[in-house]
Amino acid sequence: MARYRVTVDTGGTFSDFVYLNEETGDLSIAKLPSTPDDPSRAVLAGIEALLATAGEGADIGYFCHGTTVGTNALLEGKGVKTGLLVTEGFRGIYPVGEQARPYGTAIFDVMYDKPAPLVPRSLTGEVRERVDFRGNVLHELDETVLRETVRELAAQNVESIAVCLLFSFLHPAHEARAREIIVEEMPDCSISLSSEVLPQIREYYRLSTTVINAYLQPILARYIAQLDRRLSGAGIATRRKYVMQSNGGMATFSAAARRAVSTVLSGPAGGVTAGALAARMNASRDVITFDMGGTSCDVALIKAGEALLSSRGNIEGRDLAVPMLDINTVSAGGGTVAAVDRFGVLQVGPASAGAVPGPACYGRGGEMPTITDCNLVLGYLGENNFLGGRMRLDVAKARAAIETKVARPLGLGIADAAEGIVRIIDVKMEEAIKAISTMRGHDLRGFMLLAFGGAGPVHAGRIARDLGMAGVIVPLYPGVFSAIGLLMSDVKHDYIQSKMAPLSEVTPAAMNDMFERLAAQAREELHGDGFARDDIRIERALDMRYAGQGYEIAVPCPAEPLRVADLKQLRVAFDQQHAGMFGHMAPEEPVEIVSYRVRGVGLMPPVELPKFARTGAALSDARRGMQRARFDGAEFDCPIYQRERLDVGSSLAGPAILAQLDCTTVIRPGQVGRIDEWKNVIVTQDG
Repeated sequence: MARYRVTVDTGGTFSDFVYLNEETGDLSIAKLPSTPDDPSRAVLAGIEALLATAGEGADIGYFCHGTTVGTNALLEGKGVKTGLLVTEGFRGIYPVGEQARPYGTAIFDVMYDKPAPLVPRSLTGEVRERVDFRGNVLHELDETVLRETVRELAAQNVESIAVCLLFSFLHPAHEARAREIIVEEMPDCSISLSSEVLPQIREYYRLSTTVINAYLQPILARYIAQLDRRLSGAGIATRRKYVMQSNGGMATFSAAARRAVSTVLSGPAGGVTAGALAARMNASRDVITFDMGGTSCDVALIKAGEALLSSRGNIEGRDLAVPMLDINTVSAGGGTVAAVDRFGVLQVGPASAGAVPGPACYGRGGEMPTITDCNLVLGYLGENNFLGGRMRLDVAKARAAIETKVARPLGLGIADAAEGIVRIIDVKMEEAIKAISTMRGHDLRGFMLLAFGGAGPVHAGRIARDLGMAGVIVPLYPGVFSAIGLLMSDVKHDYIQSKMAPLSEVTPAAMNDMFERLAAQAREELHGDGFARDDIRIERALDMRYAGQGYEIAVPCPAEPLRVADLKQLRVAFDQQHAGMFGHMAPEEPVEIVSYRVRGVGLMPPVELPKFARTGAALSDARRGMQRARFDGAEFDCPIYQRERLDVGSSLAGPAILAQLDCTTVIRPGQVGRIDEWKNVIVTQDG
């Protein structure tokens, strides 16, 4: 009986599937149109497609899902009606925030308005209680007033409540009692406590993160429950059902449903995870992942084979402080719409045609020109080779959309308009790459651009050339690379506890006690997830800062109990890490511990990408025709190659187009593509 691992990454336009036969090691893929109204319908369609082809007796023993359900609800403002409980006198923490404008163009926007709070003032209740900065209770919780406040929120039909009381990370008892009272008054209400979601200093970030969790939790919980029922109905009974998290690790269905805020980068995280493995296989080990799909483009920096993590992020103006891969996202994808505004200026994005109706060339009623339409008109895509020939594109409708909406209003030819649209979107994506690299002191000349997603390998050649990068890596299955990353992930749970103290005054015993309490939580949760003791790894870190600083950095700690000598080494490591990040250090200044961090990792059986031997096939064996394409204003006759037929060691001079089921790769004039032993395409400038 064949046993499969199945992963699915749901995007705005397509849902990507990867099927791994655990007995043979064979990998197969599929791409199906997403179903935005109910993403689980596309998931089930992909499962049924596997079961239909795998034959009777096929068993799915592992399932992992990268989902955008929570992300989209946050971006579109479609979370549930949420209430907020705060300490009396501190109702203004949430609307005031950091009192700062965001970076970028908003600094110059005189009409700029902060995003409206997810919880309005009318749904914010004050709780009579007070805890000081040492965790001592100054005023006990007034349960009578709290009960009245909860009843007022119930009368306004809130579906979820966030509770964020002052210094609850040091004294969580008041929040715990608040939950008991809410359950008594509102049995069906979802509850998020800041002492559980983020037991960390800085009231605003703790509050904002807890509010986001409360805002999304019922939606994600309902989706996961519905998906679980449908998977069970399809005969998938395994316990190993996971959702990807923003930190690059998986969580069980139940854990993800509880901590919805941890899934806001669930979709792109799989691609970065796979990208880190690809970087470790590549000689440079320094790559920028470039994931361009149908709706957005996600980029991340991987240095020395390791993806960078952040403890704080911002999603469309919403601040959150959870461990997440350091991913920069811009609205740039195959479905990004181009239009001429009322001032006669060409605008590309941020709107997307999505899966419905999709680009004009899909023939599903779309009338606005998109990046996909432009790539088709420019000859990078073919009418009959999209999705391996399973979906025909209509070049006449693409040309008509570009002509009526862009070319004619601007007095341009259709090809000139299409090339201008593509140039604009490429520059936007180049700026996203520079934001995480050159603007942070990294030299892009030493980085490869790892291109994947349905549209990434089409655009990567020009972007790498413009940025002066070392070249481009296109993996074997670029269109489903994020789903492949879901195969390679471990289960990861993060725990944090703030407790400030000067490093010179804290004892190793006290630090070990704090770490062990967090590690015990990690082991207990991972045991509940089904992991044996030998399959659990504990990682530890300290958030440290120079005394008086307003920010801290995470310094890795040894896994074994700390000794006095280790504290001295931690001080040295902090100084060196600070110098590496900010260009200076102050070894004579006192250092503070701010928070303790523990990550529990449930180790999954590893999946290795297969290597291929050279077969001796000729390059001509892979050639399947010619196609006229336009590059930088000049037209070329481009050979089209079936990528799967290209042999290890083959070399192709651009211009050339590589076609496959899940993606198209474009090698531009002046570039050379080489097939390595993993069947990656390595693209570099000729000479």
